[in-house]
Amino acid sequence: MVEDSRRLQTTLGAALRRTGYAVDVTGDGQEGLWLAENNHHDVIVLDIMLPGMDGLSLLQRLRQQGRRTHVLLLTAKDTISDRVHGLQLGADDYLVKPFALEELLARVQALCRRTYGTKQPRLTVADLEIDTVTKEVTRAGQPVRLKPREYLLLEYLMARRGEVVSRSDIEAHIYDGEADPMSNMVESAVSSLRKKSMRRTANRSSTPGMVSVIC
Repeated sequence: MVEDSRRLQTTLGAALRRTGYAVDVTGDGQEGLWLAENNHHDVIVLDIMLPGMDGLSLLQRLRQQGRRTHVLLLTAKDTISDRVHGLQLGADDYLVKPFALEELLARVQALCRRTYGTKQPRLTVADLEIDTVTKEVTRAGQPVRLKPREYLLLEYLMARRGEVVSRSDIEAHIYDGEADPMSNMVESAVSSLRKKSMRRTANRSSTPGMVSVIC
């Protein structure tokens, strides 16, 4: 999130983290460009009026570099020409201030789904299903109770089904810089998730389409 308002940094950053996102926050356009160039983000929430480099210039630089990260523009400008210009430069969505927090969260969630090639609010692998709107998980129709971080891990892995996911991928997308490289935080989370959401069968690989996790 690149937003120079301290109030919005605090409010939006806290709301996104409560929802389960790992968030990098800055109020400077140049630093925002550096973060976008040196990290893999699913979505960039980008204010237009910024010190250092304005949001539209930042967006233009990213698109010129071939970066396809979804961008949600935030602006106080509400004219058609302003919105059209932002979209023409490569923005994926546009939100005019003031806005409802719930709408921003919904738009971020929608862009995240597009990142992983789906517009459906439900993710399904065999008989394991997630409703990404209500954050409910079921296995063979029965509810699975997960802690917030366990839910986020499961959602991320199911969105990446069919792929190999590394420990560093999980740390970057879920732990927001909290994971100590020497800790077993990721391994413990994966183990706990398996116990809660996977059937205790002799052959776990019989569940089609799941991801492999390399720790």
